[in-house]
Formats: sequence, C-alpha cells, structure tokens
Amino acid sequence: MNSGYSPSVKRKLFNLYIFLSAFFICNALIAEFIGVKIFNIEQAFGLLKNSSDAGKINMSIGVIIWPFVFLISDLLNEYFGKKGVRRISFITAGLIAYAAVIIYAGTLLPPAQFWLDANNIDNNGNAFNINFAYQTIFRQGVGIVIGSITAFLVSQLIDVYVFHFFRKITGHRLLWVRATGSTIVSQLIDSFLILFIAFYLLGNWQFKDVISVGTVQYLYKVGLAILLTPLIYLAHGIINRYLGSDYSHDVIEKADRDW
Repeated sequence: MNSGYSPSVKRKLFNLYIFLSAFFICNALIAEFIGVKIFNIEQAFGLLKNSSDAGKINMSIGVIIWPFVFLISDLLNEYFGKKGVRRISFITAGLIAYAAVIIYAGTLLPPAQFWLDANNIDNNGNAFNINFAYQTIFRQGVGIVIGSITAFLVSQLIDVYVFHFFRKITGHRLLWVRATGSTIVSQLIDSFLILFIAFYLLGNWQFKDVISVGTVQYLYKVGLAILLTPLIYLAHGIINRYLGSDYSHDVIEKADRDW
C-alpha cells in the first residue's frame, strides 16, 4: 500500500486504515446484533398522548448507529479508494457470519440449572425462562444476518462506485456531495433489502411492514447523513493534519492506484 512514501507516512497510513477499519467493523457488528429489536419512535420521544397508544413510526435499533458505518466508509473511500473499501467490506461480512455461527452454537448448549434458577423471575415477579429468551433473541438475530450481509455487501459496493462517480465530477471540492450522494443511493437499497430478506422472506412480516419500516429507516439514514456533514469535514480535517496536507492530497489522488 502506498509504496512510494517514507516509512513514517506509511506507518501513519497503516494506523489510519486500522483505526477506521476497526471502528467500521465494530459498529457493523453492534448494529447486526442489536437490530433484532424494533422500537417505536413516537413512544421514545414522548409524542404519544397515552402510553397505551400504538405508534406507527417504527425502526430497528441497529439502524441508529448505521449512518456512522457509512460515514467511516466514505472516509475509507476518500483515502484508500475502492479496493480499500471492498477489502474491509468483505472482511466485515465474513466476521459477521463468523460471529453469527458462534452465537448460534452458543444457543444450542444446555443451560446450567443454577443459572436458570437464579433468573427464573422477572422484575414484576412473573415466571421467566432466561434460556428461552436468550435463544429467541440470538437466533432471531442470526436470521437477520443472512439478509443483512446481503444488503450490506450490495449497498457497500454501490456506495463505493457512487462515491467515486461524484468524486470524478467534484474532484477535491464538495466532499458533502459525494458523501451524502453515495449514502442516498446506497441506503435506498440497504434499507429495504435487509427487511425484505430477513423479515419477509425469512420471517413473518407482511410486505406493508417492510415498506413502512424501510421508509422510516431510509429517511432517518439520509437525514442523519445530512446532519453529520460537519462531522465528516471535521474528520477529514483531522486526518489531513495527521498525514500532513501535502501527503493527504497525494494519498487521495493515488488511493485507487496504490492498492
């Protein structure tokens, strides 16, 4: 990677790629396994008149942090090019699959009796089967993995090419155009594809639920991507100072050639 640079610059680039990749993988893994829960936005923000009312604006918890995955993806795109992003995307998908297999295997192991006895009553004094809850949550999460890996890889590959399409047009100017533009296009696919596979094809949702939740999630991702625009400029500035402005400019120019 970037063989024409001095050892100190190479080390900085290596450290930058490791840091961005680690944060990317961490957020993707967290989002995968908390995403099984669907929460109501109206209730969360106290927008319902009565606590017993059923809100209609629902979203997966995993989606909350997902825009940060694509923010990091845009930074990887900017400094390490298409090959750099594709590499970490396939590694992330493989690690998600690995984690899913390990977690599923864990649900098959027999529970210790003292663990069942120590957790057999919930906070309201009702009988509670913690092993059943454990299996239900994590096995449902594993089902989501099939859809999410597919949606993740498809949307990441689309994001990469859309980002570089805009970069050819804008050059070093208008970072927000390529960052936000790539998110708008890629998340249109991701927001609906994961729900369609995980909850409609492999679950028990109706198609209208896919459209309803997918629309909310897509609007959230796009809205947050716009709100996070100052953050990507801040991160860009920090990286430029870390690498040095001259080196930073050169790294961006050579991003796709040096991998």
